[in-house]
Amino acid sequence: MRCPFCRHPDSRVIDSRVADEGAAIRRRRQCSECGRRFTTAETASLVVVKRSGVTEPFSRAKVVAGVRKACQGRPVDEDALALLAQQVEETVRSAGAAEVPAEDVGRAILGPLRALDEVAYLRFASVYRSFESLADFETEIAVLRVGEAVDAAVAPVEQATVDPAHGDPTAGHTVAHFGDTHDPAPPSAQLAPTKP
Repeated sequence: MRCPFCRHPDSRVIDSRVADEGAAIRRRRQCSECGRRFTTAETASLVVVKRSGVTEPFSRAKVVAGVRKACQGRPVDEDALALLAQQVEETVRSAGAAEVPAEDVGRAILGPLRALDEVAYLRFASVYRSFESLADFETEIAVLRVGEAVDAAVAPVEQATVDPAHGDPTAGHTVAHFGDTHDPAPPSAQLAPTKP
């Protein structure tokens, strides 16, 4: 690593610490020429491939900037946007690939954004999916309404399903929740007994 002060090409690591909940390593280095110390950060490489074929490093800041436009005028704060960007990065990294298409990043944004603010979700989806008519908006709103109906139907069932032996409201059942996935289509809610 080149020293940022004297540009000498050699330095040694004197301390290493985990940062960003294990997503990065901070290293404290000392230049072997001038003796000054500086900090570097090491992260796993994640590159986004645009439609044009151009590649660039994944950036949470770019995710936040894109979503912030959709959230303009909505009751969404910066902390919520930062959390959304973190969720998007975790989803994209979980694929295990060093290079991901830009479309995958967009898809990873849709789920958390829908849970955060439905109006912002519609704005973002209209650009991401290239809505061309009012019918496209109507279709997406219908999907959102189906999701709300599924959530409303699942909630009372969750409360009513009590195992008398344990008092656990969800014991013995697995409940699928709308919004638990980054897939833009709502999953079907199912109650299925689990094996003991």
